[in-house]
Amino acid sequence: MWSIIKLAQGCLLSPKLFFRYSQAMLPVLAVLFIILLSYGLIAGLILAPADYIQGDAFRIIYVHAPCAFLSLFIYAVMAAAAICALVFNLTLAHLVIRHSASLGAGFTLLALITGSIWGKPMWGTWWIWDARLTSELILLFLYTGIILCQSALAQKMRGERAVAILVLIGFIDIPIIHYSVYWWNTLHQGATLKLFAPSSIDSSMIYPLLAMIAAFLLYYAMVLFLRMGHELTAIKANHHWLEKMP
Repeated sequence: MWSIIKLAQGCLLSPKLFFRYSQAMLPVLAVLFIILLSYGLIAGLILAPADYIQGDAFRIIYVHAPCAFLSLFIYAVMAAAAICALVFNLTLAHLVIRHSASLGAGFTLLALITGSIWGKPMWGTWWIWDARLTSELILLFLYTGIILCQSALAQKMRGERAVAILVLIGFIDIPIIHYSVYWWNTLHQGATLKLFAPSSIDSSMIYPLLAMIAAFLLYYAMVLFLRMGHELTAIKANHHWLEKMP
């Protein structure tokens, strides 16, 4: 366990080590992604029974819930990277923020679209200014603002610090999104998965959902590693450090 922690620390501090191990992990992540995605889709869309209230309409949860989870998870990763960027000025931390923002925006947009599709037959409307929906929409605006800020700021060093500060300021929306269904009387249902309480969903439905969430997480990791690896190759090309790796 200690050796794994030391390796993780080394990868965070060394772009060279990160590049080596992240690229080596990609085939493994791809295989796991295909297995989990296949199981989640087949078990969730075909094998799982219909919900006793919503019928087959509930099956959109296997796309909506993972997208909603990733929209929050990616921003939390960006906030942690922003702290590392501001305190330690780590190159990798800046890259995580830069290449996670567009992925987070994509998952947030998908969460809003699939949520609207799900809400139409359940609520009778495509959109309502519900606390959960509104705070999730604000998250999409935050991602968009971060992406625009990254593109607009000309001076790289000051621009990266400004983006990191913006990420940390926007993090206040994450607990608001999570607890919105408890703090306000909303149409949106409560949490499907709970850490410290039994889940309200049957095991035949929950295992495919967990598989889909894991598959989406693996997709995020793969794309992030690929993007960061490509930029590290470009950044360090003049130093030829990739060619010197054992």
